[in-house]
Amino acid sequence: MDLFSNIDLENARTRVEELTKLIDHYNYEYYMNDRSEVSDYEFDRLLRELSDLEQQYPELKLATSPTQRVGGEVNKTFAQVQHRFPMLSLGNTYSIEEIEDFEARTRRLIGDKTFDYTCELKYDGLAIGLTYKKGELVQAVTRGNGAVGDDITSNARTIKTIPLKLRGDYPDDFEVRGEVVFPFDAFEAFNRQREAEGDEPFANPRNAASGSLKLQDSRECAKRKLQFCAYFVMGIPEAMARPDFATHEGRLEALKLMGFKVMPYVKRCKDIGEIKAFIDYWDSERWNLPFGIDGIVIKVNQVQLWEELGLTAKSPRWAIAYKFKAARVSTLLESIDYQVGQTGIVTPVANLTPVSLGGTTVRRATLVNADNIKALDIHYGDHLLVEKGGEIIPKIVGVDLEKRQPGAEAVEYIKTCPECGTPLVREEGEAGYYCPNQDGCPPQRIGKLEHFVARRAMAIDTLGPERLKMLYANGLVKNIADLYDMKAEQLIGLGQEQNASIQAKGADNIIQAIEASKKVPFERVLFALGIRFVGEIGAKKLARHFGNIDALMAATEEELATVEDVGEKTAQLIYNYFQKPEHRAIVERLRAAGLQMQSNAVRPTDGPLSGKTLVVSGVFSHFTRDGIKEHIEAHGGKVSGSLSSKTSYLVAGEKMGPEKRKKAESLGIPIISEEEYMKMTDNE
Repeated sequence: MDLFSNIDLENARTRVEELTKLIDHYNYEYYMNDRSEVSDYEFDRLLRELSDLEQQYPELKLATSPTQRVGGEVNKTFAQVQHRFPMLSLGNTYSIEEIEDFEARTRRLIGDKTFDYTCELKYDGLAIGLTYKKGELVQAVTRGNGAVGDDITSNARTIKTIPLKLRGDYPDDFEVRGEVVFPFDAFEAFNRQREAEGDEPFANPRNAASGSLKLQDSRECAKRKLQFCAYFVMGIPEAMARPDFATHEGRLEALKLMGFKVMPYVKRCKDIGEIKAFIDYWDSERWNLPFGIDGIVIKVNQVQLWEELGLTAKSPRWAIAYKFKAARVSTLLESIDYQVGQTGIVTPVANLTPVSLGGTTVRRATLVNADNIKALDIHYGDHLLVEKGGEIIPKIVGVDLEKRQPGAEAVEYIKTCPECGTPLVREEGEAGYYCPNQDGCPPQRIGKLEHFVARRAMAIDTLGPERLKMLYANGLVKNIADLYDMKAEQLIGLGQEQNASIQAKGADNIIQAIEASKKVPFERVLFALGIRFVGEIGAKKLARHFGNIDALMAATEEELATVEDVGEKTAQLIYNYFQKPEHRAIVERLRAAGLQMQSNAVRPTDGPLSGKTLVVSGVFSHFTRDGIKEHIEAHGGKVSGSLSSKTSYLVAGEKMGPEKRKKAESLGIPIISEEEYMKMTDNE
């Protein structure tokens, strides 16, 4: 029976209005005032009721409905938008002396007029502008180059601290500017999830926030728990003539009443002494904030003076940003551990005398590799300089040479694997040493298991790293083929010592996921084997070239090297892998278990990219790196990892290395932007 069959349109309209007001109220209290007035269950029930009513009566669903925050739009291209009011950047300085100069110059220009300043936090995120008309959000745009930005409205609507409909008294047409930040707890939880799924974690919240707003699917953006911090109001003169808009501080208070998240860390300062005190306080206290900041913004508070002070070509004269220097400390290197990763790469990690840095206690930090140790000239017993800037993870940036002891010996990189004793190997052109004992070194055996079950490989999501370690420790699994011999009854009760005992239901789920993995296509099975230097794209090309596992295992080095993008070195590694009887035995066990050993993939033979080979480099707005590669193949093209005379195009994203561009130009390869690529494929 239809839940709303007895509700007429007008009654439904009344209920929709009631639910909308109630849900908006609960959202406001939760996200703006950190106060939960209702249980999650009750909140979800109300939201479901509203969603059901809107489905029953589509004419009642408004763009400002709380149900429209969850995302759902897929945006294949972000429209370019001309800013009504240019988004100027502020002048930056790391020097207190320059702040003093700014304050003195401002007093000189303003003369005997009474004024003061506002000091507020400089958020470490992505600046955007929100346009509201008649109290409703109509557009969200990134800063871009200051004159033109990207329309990210669909993603911005998913951020709970961006009001879809304003409260109280607001101008009919104005713009609110602010920063989208990724709070530390949400960022760290999101990175843990990425790692669990086999993805690389983001380096810092700022990059993650920026990337999130450029996601094509707004549902993915909605999962990331971003926050918008409002800090500025723009608009036509008539809209800005309100008495409460006469000062910057007044405008921030007005934004609060309209329903915006305005951080409370704002202070009126009358002179340079109070400005300095505010800077000094937050230079040390910033590490206790739940989000990142990289400085302090100082503005003349009285808005009528802004026009008098004017602008330079790039920034206003009535505001300046003081940027904090990265926090740095010196601490004793007590010892070095060498950790073996899942691919055998050995990473040196410094054990340090615990030291407070940026609000956390640092005890360990990576030394990266042998080249880095040599470049920094690290000696045993040195005091190392540890820095923490925009990154969450501290890094070692140098040696405190004044504290070096006479006769200290330079650190000598280990020669054998700390786990199995095998002599380490360093290939020409590689930065790191690795342990070649891939089948016998315990961390590598566990690493191969983790790689095999990863989402992009066999996608056995019921077996995370800890469970795999537990299975390995209990002797149930030593290699990937052992997974398919396990029985549910063997798993029940495992993990009691860690208070993570596997129950009957969990055991069944594990076995079911392993069984489901037998349907994974051959290309991913080949990738899951973990052959050195054979990534996802290489596995696809090998699978499509040879067609099945038997032809691949029978191939010579010369035959392997003829596959596109498989060079002589990789061909030798693949050949050597299949020459080992133990590897062939694993393949046969996997075949007997029912895994796919023949390719059914067919590359499109037609399409706008048919017959063309493309190389991609840099960071893209509309695609992930894997996404653009899949898009190329779906449109008939081939993806190569390196430039050659056979390359048709180099697709250049942001932050593409200069050497790649230089090589493309020397070979006469056309370099196209992401937008040009999308036009080439008709935005499909």
